[in-house]
Amino acid sequence: MTTTVLLDAGVVSRCRRRVHLEHDPAMRDAQRSAPDPTAELRKADATRHRRVTADGLAARFGGRWVEVSGGPESRASDREAATAAALTEGHDFIWGATLPRDPRSGRRGTIDLLVRSGAGYVPVLVVRHKVTDPGTGARTSPLAELDHVGGRPDSARKVRPQPRDQLRLAHTRRLLQAAGFADERSAFAGVIGMDGDAVVWHDLQAPTWPGGRTALAEYDSRFADRIAVATAAATGTPALAEPSRIVECRSCPWWPVCEDALVKTRDVSLVVRGEDAGMLRSAGVTSVDALAGIDPYDTDVPLVGMPVADAVGLARAWLADLTVVRRTQTIDVPRADVEVDVDMESFGDAGAYLWGVLLSGADIGEPRGYRAFVSWEPLPTDDEARSFAEFWRWLTGARKAAADRGLTFRAYCYNELAENRWLLASAKRFAGFPGVPRKREITQFIESDEWFDLFGSVREHFLCSQGKGLKTIAPVAGFAWRDPEAGGENSMRWYRDAVGLDGDEPVLPQRTRLLEYNEDDVRATAALRAWMTSPAVHDIPYVGDI
Repeated sequence: MTTTVLLDAGVVSRCRRRVHLEHDPAMRDAQRSAPDPTAELRKADATRHRRVTADGLAARFGGRWVEVSGGPESRASDREAATAAALTEGHDFIWGATLPRDPRSGRRGTIDLLVRSGAGYVPVLVVRHKVTDPGTGARTSPLAELDHVGGRPDSARKVRPQPRDQLRLAHTRRLLQAAGFADERSAFAGVIGMDGDAVVWHDLQAPTWPGGRTALAEYDSRFADRIAVATAAATGTPALAEPSRIVECRSCPWWPVCEDALVKTRDVSLVVRGEDAGMLRSAGVTSVDALAGIDPYDTDVPLVGMPVADAVGLARAWLADLTVVRRTQTIDVPRADVEVDVDMESFGDAGAYLWGVLLSGADIGEPRGYRAFVSWEPLPTDDEARSFAEFWRWLTGARKAAADRGLTFRAYCYNELAENRWLLASAKRFAGFPGVPRKREITQFIESDEWFDLFGSVREHFLCSQGKGLKTIAPVAGFAWRDPEAGGENSMRWYRDAVGLDGDEPVLPQRTRLLEYNEDDVRATAALRAWMTSPAVHDIPYVGDI
């Protein structure tokens, strides 16, 4: 039976409630969040990346290549007709395809590239993120052999999990099957990633997902659910998806609608997200008030994301309008004679262009205060190796100077995942460049007591009802950023301007803005640490007292 809605591939990776709102006629004029400028920039970057990739492949394959004309601004029906004609004519490579819609199953969709493979076509995505990591196990083909579907085992790469990519490919395969153009001999589908030097092949029928599921089986299950949700919304039948706060809410345009509904009901997901919120509802705990009233030591409610006592404490903090409460009576943060705060700025997966440090404590012969090690050449660039080597040389020198004077040393960051990633990645990418340390040297530092992640202390000693980000917790310690727009997402936009990444002249004031932003980040870490080890921290209520 024909469905009342047509859904694209994005719905299977999207919140069920968002799918409902997108298809509910009553929500057509609802107020939504403005598009995130940084997200729009990422989309523009991805579009440029696809264009560059397509132009390179078109030049390589010449007459075997055809591009569906019209672009996204043209009528979908015209693009569908052009794609159907190209498929019927049997072109080897079809770029910018809009597949014939499948009203029976409720599918519509586009794909970057269709590759002819003997008995039919296979889909290929072009994405601006990494799709492999060093290792073995991936099946790849060089771009010159793009029509070698399935490729060969690659001894240098392993597949980086990107579930959304595989689900998009599964959606396209189902559309190809409905239109009669799928290669039914196998279920391979490809992805060309940010490096753009090879296509990585996924077998959509292989049991590579949790529980031994295949990507196609996972897709089919999710799509059937989203069709049901969207159809219920479109036809005015009882909703199959109610609002609940999850991580995706932070960037969802429908969040104002959901937030309003959740606040009105004082929904438990306002303080406990995701699976834990569902488990609490199943146990009859649906509101923040109900959660706050639980005796955490006399309940059998199971939670997976946090101890029940923490969930109850967060609920009580939310009701008291407290951003932060103490989780423990005493707070312990290790200090040292010589202290260095470190913060790194990166631009997506392209590289780390700035390492900022703040030196404080005992005299080691180096000027105290902030300094930056930066490259203003647009990433990716080998000049990044120079700035990283200078940072490492300075940090190593500070550690040695402290040791030579018999002083203790400790370097601090806030949430080490980012810094550790680029410490290790830079050592690997720039191995052999002057001053760049070996990976072993980086690892020894990361694993030593001289490298301390302050985020871990915040997680151990505080409950934060509005999140644990530095921009949330440091103001509680009395710190304020100079720039009212300071934030990681905005810094990506400033960086584009600072280096002229879009082909314009570099905007030099944006470089100053980035340096001040980085300096404020390291000063915020220092201020937070000082506050956590001062008597003032006890002005924050203890969770057991609220």
